[in-house]
Amino acid sequence: MKVLITRPRVQSGPFAEALMAAGFETAFLPVIEIQRVDDLGELDRAIREIFTYDWIVFTSINGVEIFFDHVDDWRDLTRTRRPKVAAIGRKTAEALRLHDAAADFVPDEYIAEAILPGLGDLRGKRVLLPGAEIGRDVLPRAIVAAGGRAHEISVYRTLPVEADPAGLAALRSGVDIVTFTSPSTVCNFVSVAERHGIDHHDLAGQPCFACIGPVTEAAAREQGFTRLIIARDHTTEGMVEALLKYAARLEVS
Repeated sequence: MKVLITRPRVQSGPFAEALMAAGFETAFLPVIEIQRVDDLGELDRAIREIFTYDWIVFTSINGVEIFFDHVDDWRDLTRTRRPKVAAIGRKTAEALRLHDAAADFVPDEYIAEAILPGLGDLRGKRVLLPGAEIGRDVLPRAIVAAGGRAHEISVYRTLPVEADPAGLAALRSGVDIVTFTSPSTVCNFVSVAERHGIDHHDLAGQPCFACIGPVTEAAAREQGFTRLIIARDHTTEGMVEALLKYAARLEVS
């Protein structure tokens, strides 16, 4: 079975290797790239005043890496008072550990209903949210509704990229599965297809669409995709496991 990977190429290596080790053929059509915002002055100010926050919520590895590029020594910085740290996803939690900043809370799902209970009583609490320039506002609104103060800081943006000719050729000739690892990969996949005259509702091979979690699933459904495979564990490893189960069901049928 041929699997099309749409995440940035620099982040695709381990995912592609795991897919190939599991017996899948891979093709690459990156539809986004990650770019730091030009002015990170607001982030620097927040870091200098880190003791004023009760929680920091990291929603991606990208946010972790950019945040800690601006931190000289996390333990020294938080010696007086350390805010609690939440990590959305196991990979984000692992990225934190590499910076000696263990997560206090890792929700099972990236949805406000799963995150809010783990943050406890937020009345009067200040929550720092370093993330994407255009992110979902569900969590900040939920924090405010719970009586907290959400401080969103844009530290990176997702940008569309020029389509890879080999990836486009694979899409046109037909793949079995298209993978989506974020809502932005969904939206930009649709844009790439439209720009190149490809009907994303009538793709060669009639592929299924594998989503890393419920937020990405919601974005896929909004774009009209229906043949969905959802990873139970919201990681690329979880996606590989879900695809193996899907392939096994096909063999049985």
